[in-house]
Amino acid sequence: MIILGSTGSIGTQALEVISANPERFQVVGLAAGSNADLLERQRVAFGVAPEKAVLGATAATRLVQETDAEVVVNGITGSIGLAPTLATLQTGKTLALANKESLIVGGKLVTEASAPGQIVPVDSEHSALAQCLLGGASQEVRKLILTASGGPFRGWSREQMESVTPQQALAHPTWVMGKVVTTNSATMVNKGLEVIEAHLLFGIPFDRIEVTVHPQSVVHSMVEFIDGSVLAQCSPPSMKIPIALGMSWPERLADVAPACDWTRAANWTFEPLNETVFKSVALARQVGNAGLTYPAVYNAANEQAVEAFHQGKIGFNQIVDLVERVVASHEAPTELTLENVLAAEKWARDRADGVMAKAC
Repeated sequence: MIILGSTGSIGTQALEVISANPERFQVVGLAAGSNADLLERQRVAFGVAPEKAVLGATAATRLVQETDAEVVVNGITGSIGLAPTLATLQTGKTLALANKESLIVGGKLVTEASAPGQIVPVDSEHSALAQCLLGGASQEVRKLILTASGGPFRGWSREQMESVTPQQALAHPTWVMGKVVTTNSATMVNKGLEVIEAHLLFGIPFDRIEVTVHPQSVVHSMVEFIDGSVLAQCSPPSMKIPIALGMSWPERLADVAPACDWTRAANWTFEPLNETVFKSVALARQVGNAGLTYPAVYNAANEQAVEAFHQGKIGFNQIVDLVERVVASHEAPTELTLENVLAAEKWARDRADGVMAKAC
């Protein structure tokens, strides 16, 4: 195993799963962003060679290229995970993918570089879809249904969200995640990214991918089949289950996390997503259908806007408004290359900064 983003939420939980199953896994490489102290403690705890514990995305790419391993867990946050993702696929290793941004901005660069079954999703929603899809043939699938917790502002109007603070945006009711992902969950940009990810992973058209709000976060996603039946994957909220399954796919490990307690009463509710208030999902479908560098622009502009929000430069509602403006002004190249993706991301960040500067 190689764990990229080892000091983050996904990486630390992956290492906890590995610790609980020492006979199954051996860690041979670790990569982190900047937390050198924790990285060193992890290196010592798992017996990783000093030269195989590295800092930075560029070093992570070299680590993947130069280290023998069967599985790479990509838990890096953001589109900087694209190069390590491509390196993993090019070396033939199985990619347990939690870094959704690399798939989204890379698009066909990633899907065309991968062999069948080489990418195993680690996002809870896409892990759930992969499990449910085992229940029928591809031609029997009618819809993919992604569940969303609704975040901290479920049921709010845009007017109510005008005065949202960074502290409120980071108070997710279900999951403990990093700053960017938690903010993306509050704006529902994260769900928009997941719609694009589901399309790329499973080849289902965007008009057959739906989102439903499920505040309890027990049903992680569902697949509807042509006969009218629906299969759902359920468990109490825990990322360890999809992480463990991503590392051992298609086999399951024992006792990864507690199951639902069927001796106690529980209510699970579902409601439609208000795409007028949370317009990030419709915008994601738009850029996903456009393809080329549009998803990269959507993602990069959002990352820039999220950082500006946390610095107090823009309001909460302005995050998606800014992304929409940047996407609308983008002119994509005629082909998708790594160089074009990187150039589009830089353009999107510069354009977002420019729009904010004029607004101020």
